[in-house]
Amino acid sequence: MSASLPGARELPESQYDLSTYWGRVRQTAGITDPRTLFVGSKGLEEAKRAIISYKTGQTKEMTPAIWTAKKIVDSTLHPDTGEPVFLPFRMSCYVLSNLVVTAGMLTPNLTTTGTVLWQVANQSLNVAVNNANANKSSPLSWGKIAQSYFLAVGASCSVAVGLNSLVPRLTRLPPQTRTLLGRLVPFAAVASAGALNVFLMRGEEMRTGIDVYPVLSAADKQRLAAEGKAENDVPSLGKSKKAATLAVGETAISRVLNSSPIMVLPPLILMRLQKTQWLKRNPRYTLPVNLGLIIATSYLALPLALAAFPQRQKIRADSLEDEFHGKGGENGLVVFNRGI
Repeated sequence: MSASLPGARELPESQYDLSTYWGRVRQTAGITDPRTLFVGSKGLEEAKRAIISYKTGQTKEMTPAIWTAKKIVDSTLHPDTGEPVFLPFRMSCYVLSNLVVTAGMLTPNLTTTGTVLWQVANQSLNVAVNNANANKSSPLSWGKIAQSYFLAVGASCSVAVGLNSLVPRLTRLPPQTRTLLGRLVPFAAVASAGALNVFLMRGEEMRTGIDVYPVLSAADKQRLAAEGKAENDVPSLGKSKKAATLAVGETAISRVLNSSPIMVLPPLILMRLQKTQWLKRNPRYTLPVNLGLIIATSYLALPLALAAFPQRQKIRADSLEDEFHGKGGENGLVVFNRGI
């Protein structure tokens, strides 16, 4: 993110009020904007130069071009490492990366083999995305990543296959209700395994803690600028397990909030459309309609879900471990990167 670039002058955190939900939605919509994927390395370097120009005082005020550069940098670079996130695993590519997998999981009347294979593909992608966007102050070993992956795959496949075998046995329910429940099986598997995946992939954070920093006042920032230092030069107060648990829990909830409309609305709408004369006469349009519903719902749901909690989370220092009591910055607050 832009905070990792050199320069003592800090950029405004956002064009929008991040203390409000809708402000975070608008901010997140920029970070998840798929147009940033086409910038390329040359465009990224130009964006970084524009931001450095502002942070070093060469550019005196924020301009639309610098706001655009900030959006490119924030959607591309990891906030902890300052390195580009691998393109398929960026939040701006999340919908496109998930499209084929989601369509596969929502295919009506999947066999058991198909169900297992699509759940494996989904959890493989989830592991990659969670690892790429996690807080990097407590990285997982490859052994832990492999262990977490197989546990998440086992959980999702167990839920999906178990529910698929259970629904046909509900003979007391009307056929239409059983069909509806069958269409919702992928949601149950994805929601439960998605949340579990986050906890497994980021378990090391909860075991060792993540870095927390004091919230700086305007006077603190001015003092740092006078010393030629930036906000990211402030040392960590230490690693907090409570902050890590909060960060991972909120991320797991946001994953469920994101998957819920995507895995529920398209199959329900498609089910209604399949009863229309138009789709009955043109069954070849079923797949394109399904893909269109998934894309539209995904782009709508992603910023709404990710904005549920701030990425840069502020919390009272006294609510963390005893070692942080009385060490908060402005208003006794500390801040940490929640991850996405």
